[in-house]
Amino acid sequence: MYLAILTLPLLSATVAGFLGRKIGKTGSHLITCSSLVLTALLALVAFYEVGLCGSPVSIKLMSWIDSEFLLVSWGFIYDSLTVSMLLPVLIVSALVHIYSTNYMSEDPHNQRFFAYLSMFTFFMLMLVTGDNYLVMFIGWEGVGISSYLLINFWFTRLQANKAAIKALVMNRVGDWGFSIGLWAIFWTFGNLDFTTVFSLAPFINEELITIISICLLVAAMGKSAQIGLHTWLPDAMEGPTPVSALIHAATMVTAGVYLLLRSSPILEFGSTALILITWVGALTAFFAATTGLLQNDLKRVIAYSTCSQLGLLFLVCGLSQYNVALFHLVNHAWFKALLFLSAGSVIHAMNDEQDLRKFGGLSRLLPFTYSMMVIGSLSLMALPFLTGFYSKDLIIELAYGHYSFSGNLVYWLASVAAVFTAMYSIRSLYLTFLGYPNGPKINYNNIHEAPLIMAIPLVVLAVFSIFFGYVTKDLFVGMGTDFYNNALFIHPNHSILVDTEFGLPMSMKFLPLIGSLLGTFGVLAIYWIFDELPNKFISTKLGRGIYRFFNQKYYFDNIYNNLLNKFLNFGYTTNKILDRGAIELVGPYGLVNVFKSASNKVSGLDSGFIPTYAMYIFNGLILFITLIFFIGDPRLFVLLLWAVFLLPNNTTQK
Repeated sequence: MYLAILTLPLLSATVAGFLGRKIGKTGSHLITCSSLVLTALLALVAFYEVGLCGSPVSIKLMSWIDSEFLLVSWGFIYDSLTVSMLLPVLIVSALVHIYSTNYMSEDPHNQRFFAYLSMFTFFMLMLVTGDNYLVMFIGWEGVGISSYLLINFWFTRLQANKAAIKALVMNRVGDWGFSIGLWAIFWTFGNLDFTTVFSLAPFINEELITIISICLLVAAMGKSAQIGLHTWLPDAMEGPTPVSALIHAATMVTAGVYLLLRSSPILEFGSTALILITWVGALTAFFAATTGLLQNDLKRVIAYSTCSQLGLLFLVCGLSQYNVALFHLVNHAWFKALLFLSAGSVIHAMNDEQDLRKFGGLSRLLPFTYSMMVIGSLSLMALPFLTGFYSKDLIIELAYGHYSFSGNLVYWLASVAAVFTAMYSIRSLYLTFLGYPNGPKINYNNIHEAPLIMAIPLVVLAVFSIFFGYVTKDLFVGMGTDFYNNALFIHPNHSILVDTEFGLPMSMKFLPLIGSLLGTFGVLAIYWIFDELPNKFISTKLGRGIYRFFNQKYYFDNIYNNLLNKFLNFGYTTNKILDRGAIELVGPYGLVNVFKSASNKVSGLDSGFIPTYAMYIFNGLILFITLIFFIGDPRLFVLLLWAVFLLPNNTTQK
């Protein structure tokens, strides 16, 4: 069963990719969807056996690398952390496959799309199930390649090309960090297996642990789109909407957080790295929330909400509360997938229009989609008793319960981020469904609600977005839960969950919720009562500057284009002059060209005419005589003249 969870997505991807023309579009749909649904059911069984019954499974397939001290095998582990990750990965992937059968039905490259989706899922499964860092790295790289293929699925579109290359380049930075981290782990521990590395971590020098932790942080920042390496995530919206749902909810961006969760036995002994993780997460949450408020593309708004939620996950990992991070990661998958797929229904109904300013009045025309978007948005805002409430507010409370300078500051940053999250969620809902219709008339004439095959995944995700947090809270973060066993490690000095739960002032617990409600009513008041206020504010110089600053995403893209490109151009010029210029000129290419040019010139002397040969002989004789005269003995010169001019005459007379 456990091997089937890994192999079924790979088999479906192989069949859809290589036999797609034989089996057709319907065959590809049937094979990939049935495989993913079956795999999701097996994941539920694995969650019951491993997580609830407490029976982890380890599988060793074969030896892979056996070179002196480096011993690596194809091994996979199913513990509580793994099976918890399998739930969002496989359930969301199965629902995305089903949803895509209708959403992508008119695309001529249907089989290729489903092959890419299944391959994406397979590599994510390899990443979360590998029992050593090298197998995880294979899945890590496979997820990156699959995301490139899916973002660039419509490869004839220039923006899709740019977005895919941007995602690949940004993730190269994270891959570099992971590679250095792999080397550092092997150099320090002499092994890459989780069990060996984690058991030796408490006995290693803290400086080495800090270096390894920072390398893993850089890797996670690239994959999970943290501040500085985040610019690829909004541009990834150029891919099909089901791809965005899969990347943002269950696979690509959660890989970085999973790396931190899996490496918790190492991170716990690197205090400096934990502080860095906390601040990276807090700044990302604040930055993304404020940026998302003034974006005009529906999918980009949801993308920045993903970036903000990932920042909260990093924040709580830096606070050493890995169980809360896993809980919020799973919760986030449900309502984020619901938001993206609901947005896909809106875009599908409006002739592929994504601009919020060209929507409006859709609540009456698309009531089912409107209901789904409301559920997803309220869960994202952490409205009480929805799924997001049980983990998101707990993260913010834990920041204050850390009772440190950093904890207090990141608490306020996270609280402000929560307020802005509520504001851009309500803004998107209002402009899309409640405002005045602003789009072309033809879009409204042809509008249609999502068909049944697209509605079923939305209903399933809506149920999870409402009830999952309440049902599983005690399992994931309950007092005294033994769900994790040894899958996660929290140092006893860093355990603050109980103190936060019972010792935090109620005012601090309710402050994020009150701020979210104030942000919600503030946005509604602006659009319903003070509808002219935004235009008046933007018309001022200060308003234009503020709007441009947030709309242009803190000018990160401009900074990269204007500054980093100069360094990249310097590298290109250096490579062109030295590697492709001077080195090749004096190296193999230059040597070959010299001999080739010389041989061509020498061969050109052979004209085939007797007068030419006579001239060569005469010139050679003159040259030889000149050399003898200037370099050799003068007596040889006299002897040569006698031999040339007098000796032939004497021979003739005889």
